[in-house]
Amino acid sequence: MECIKVKDLLKRYGNTVVLNGISFEVKCGEKWALLGPNGAGKSTTLKILAGLIKPDKGEVSIKGHDPTSLDAKRLIGYLPEDADPFPALTVEDNLKFMMVLRGIKNEDRAEKLLELLELDKYRKYKAVELSRGNKQKLAIAMAVLHSPEILLLDEPLNYLDIPSQDLVIELFRSFRDSTFVVSTHIMSVADKLTHKVMVISNGSIKWMGTFEELKSMGESVEKVIAKLIKGA
Repeated sequence: MECIKVKDLLKRYGNTVVLNGISFEVKCGEKWALLGPNGAGKSTTLKILAGLIKPDKGEVSIKGHDPTSLDAKRLIGYLPEDADPFPALTVEDNLKFMMVLRGIKNEDRAEKLLELLELDKYRKYKAVELSRGNKQKLAIAMAVLHSPEILLLDEPLNYLDIPSQDLVIELFRSFRDSTFVVSTHIMSVADKLTHKVMVISNGSIKWMGTFEELKSMGESVEKVIAKLIKGA
């Protein structure tokens, strides 16, 4: 079954075409990386899938639902790039607020995430008082609090030191049955979290396939992707 369907997606900002008629499908349980340079259209694609912005043309469905619908939003956990939790709320109050929004009554979930991400000692800190890395970990906890079926992650390891990256990767890997779409321009991040690759450049899909297929192309994966981006 397809969890995500995108057909002929077009998005402009002014006179700039950000997405130029892209189409793709993601089956439930698949884990895809969106790879491409800055400005390729990766973040815009995730925002449309999350129902935050609408395309100018094209069709998008999340398990048959419009991405702006409550039915779709119940399925999705979205982590934006440069995520910024509610600054005036404490760490634990940010999570409690998300629990109310998501209808989560079991507080054990929040406690486990605080412990796993080593945020428990900061629970009384306001988000504005956190380091950038700890803000990122809090935003990740807020995104996965409801154990989403579909995770949309935009540069999820931004600002994290190596020990924190390991904690977050372990957390994401625990979502074995969930569907992932991960936007990044860092190959190592994609390789750790996903199995399939969509290369995007200038608003168009240049290539789709598996990491194994990329690795079989005779050069380093980075060089292969650079050529795909350039259209060589």
